[in-house]
Parts: sequence; C-alpha cells; structure tokens
Amino acid sequence: IKKAKLISKLIKNLNLKNKKLIVLIGHMGSGKSTIGKILARELNWNFFDSDKEIEKKENMSINQIFTEKSESHFRNLEKKYIIKLMQNKNTVIALGGGSIKISKIRKFVEKEAISIFLKVDIKTLLKRLLNNKNRPLLINTNIEKKIKVLDSERYKLYRNANIILENTKSKKDIIDQILRILNNEKR
Repeated sequence: IKKAKLISKLIKNLNLKNKKLIVLIGHMGSGKSTIGKILARELNWNFFDSDKEIEKKENMSINQIFTEKSESHFRNLEKKYIIKLMQNKNTVIALGGGSIKISKIRKFVEKEAISIFLKVDIKTLLKRLLNNKNRPLLINTNIEKKIKVLDSERYKLYRNANIILENTKSKKDIIDQILRILNNEKR
C-alpha cells in the first residue's frame, strides 16, 4: 500500500511537471533495458528499448545493420525511430548508448523527458560485456580500449541527465531510488 501511494503521488508529480516520458541513458551494459522494464511496470507505463524497436522495424539485428549497411545508416535509423518513440506519453525508453550523441535526440530529451543516467564503472562494464557477441562496436576489438574511447566521447553528454545514479545496487534498490527521486524525496 505504501508503494502504491508513492507511485500515485509520483504520477501526480509528473503530471504537474508535464513530463510523461522517462528516458534511460548510459553505456551498453549499464542496465537501461532491465531497469527500464521494471520501472515501466511499476508505473504501469509503456516500455521501449530503442535498439529492439529498430531491430523489429528493420527486421534485422543491430549487428546485421552495422555489417550490411553501416554505423552511419544505423544512426540515421536510430534518430528516425527514437524521435517517433518519444512522441509516446506515459512511456519509459531505454536509449541505445550512442544515441545521445545525436543532437536532435539530445534536444528532444532535454525538452520533453526526464532523463536518468545509469552510471557504471568501466571495470563492471567489462565484466558484463566481455562475452557478449551482440554489440557491434565491440566485435574484433580490444573491448576495454573501446569502452574507454566510448566513455571519453559520451560521458560528457550522459552527465547532463536530470538524474544520475550509480547502478551498483540491486534492481529493487535502483527502482526504489528512482521512485523516491522522482517524488522529490531525499535519497
């Protein structure tokens, strides 16, 4: 019952702020999709993972798009589909790690959404991504070096989020922390 009241209050607060979109940003492997699904379920909102939506619409995996088309082609698709996704209300979106580099997406996020940066240290990202074959930017490369390069390019953009959270706790703790922050309560 306490959680239901918290969520009811949160929805009311978000309505007052005229924000009906929550966007999760951060590096690949930072937990955006996992946390996003749970958060959306708690709020009784829609959830979209931008990469999964691109794969569905294009009928190709992200790896295939990178390989058969190009990274540039993927970034254009990303812009097209993310801008469409962000037209939804009462929605949580997990953005692809590099999408924040696209100016149009950044501006839309700043204006229309509450952004949450799930911050994870490089060492933890390495553990999570080491054996992952579904990340085209990590194929046939030194993963640690690549993550450090991506971090140097993207961190300055991620840190402009409305909320920055170290994603080192349990999923439940992270969700509870997000709900408290969104309700303007102390951490």
